[in-house]
Amino acid sequence: MYLIGLTGGIASGKSTVARRLYEHGAVHIDADDLARRVVEPGKPALAAIAEEFGPGVLRHDGSLDRAKLGELVFGDEEARARLNAIVHPAVRELSSRLIAKAEQEDPDAVVVYDVPLLVEASVDHPFDLVVVTSAPRRTQVKRLVEERGFDPIQAEARVDAQADNAARLAIADVVIDTDGTLAHTMSQTDALWHRIEEEQAGRSVGGRS
Repeated sequence: MYLIGLTGGIASGKSTVARRLYEHGAVHIDADDLARRVVEPGKPALAAIAEEFGPGVLRHDGSLDRAKLGELVFGDEEARARLNAIVHPAVRELSSRLIAKAEQEDPDAVVVYDVPLLVEASVDHPFDLVVVTSAPRRTQVKRLVEERGFDPIQAEARVDAQADNAARLAIADVVIDTDGTLAHTMSQTDALWHRIEEEQAGRSVGGRS
């Protein structure tokens, strides 16, 4: 198995790169999706959140009221840390199981773990490669406003709330510059896939999978 950690700031082109790698045949695991799954009704993490933040964060049907929870943790570092202490280990456990399952089904699988908070959550899976998508702050803000309908001030706040890009670039093995055209992003991603295939071929020659 070849495990890639894919990260990048909001609106930095991460989804585009993930989709391209998936088209090439990679198994795609999305940390945001896992974070939603671990707080579904009946899951231990949801019970722990309700215990920590009160029953007011639950809807009448027992599901998580994300807006209510968001109000409680937004701008409150201590509250967000308490929430992360519940959610991050649950996501870690689920992602480990899914990565192991992908390897079991295909020992030569290329698995892309798409994780926005790779730096912030100190995700420490044994990655073969950490790939960071990078775009200037102004480009991220512009995309949030034009493509996702954010208010400009809200867009700036969302970008600034994330890890400093320098922290992500410091752990990158590969940086994909997404500030240019879509074709430029795609060609860099295709080159990355070619590199992965070559590394896998080298492993096979070396007698390892």
